[in-house]
Amino acid sequence: MVYVAEGEFTIGNDAGPTNERPQHRVYMDAYWIDETEVTNAMFALFVEATGYQTDAEKQGAAWVFDGAGWSEVRGADWQHPQGSATQWSGLENHPVVNVSWNDASAYCKWAGAHLPSEAEWEKAARGTDGWTYPWGEQEPAGTLLNFGDVNLYPEAADKNVNDGYKFTAPVGSYLAGASPYGALDMAGNVWEWVNDWYRETYYRTAPTTNPPGPINGEGRVLRGGSWNHDVHDIRASMRIWVNPSDAIDNFGFRCSLSLP
Repeated sequence: MVYVAEGEFTIGNDAGPTNERPQHRVYMDAYWIDETEVTNAMFALFVEATGYQTDAEKQGAAWVFDGAGWSEVRGADWQHPQGSATQWSGLENHPVVNVSWNDASAYCKWAGAHLPSEAEWEKAARGTDGWTYPWGEQEPAGTLLNFGDVNLYPEAADKNVNDGYKFTAPVGSYLAGASPYGALDMAGNVWEWVNDWYRETYYRTAPTTNPPGPINGEGRVLRGGSWNHDVHDIRASMRIWVNPSDAIDNFGFRCSLSLP
């Protein structure tokens, strides 16, 4: 884990979508957050210790990107990232995918931690100066993160960039893209579940000290973008939401730890 010191930071983006406004200052107590996303090998230890079964395994399917679009694939789960014929063997140090919010929350609890709040995640990602990206204002490049590039087919992909990976990359592959606190892969690689329920207008009324998120909402929030998203979606202020039981092959997570 990396340490995030107490103090204020800038959350949100007045130039972004409605759900990122208003940009404002928030005070956070100190906390720790995972240096990288949780890997397949780490998640396997959790499953081995607890016998936990993920939502995708219970449902018998997860959503998988086939290079051109998304489809619900029978047999896809965290152990079989793109369907029953695939395995995570050889991907031990890649982020675990096809995990729901429920799965991520259960892992963090087992690890003695919790999913970060949106505010914890965003401060760890962009520091105190309101940077657009974890590394600052430099335009995204293949040496900084894993995002939609020449290796992918979506129209949104940047064909002038090559980050070296078609899908996920091993965690910690882009040291130059570290956040001010030393957290890695907070832009791209996989979307990361956070603890908060989603409410579009939450920033208008949110507390300015340790905001905990709404008590309910339309779904749970993800942050950071992924391996098949463009420069707009990998901004540190970007917010999306889905159902907490959804499992997709570009969803992952990291844990946070509050100080006593």
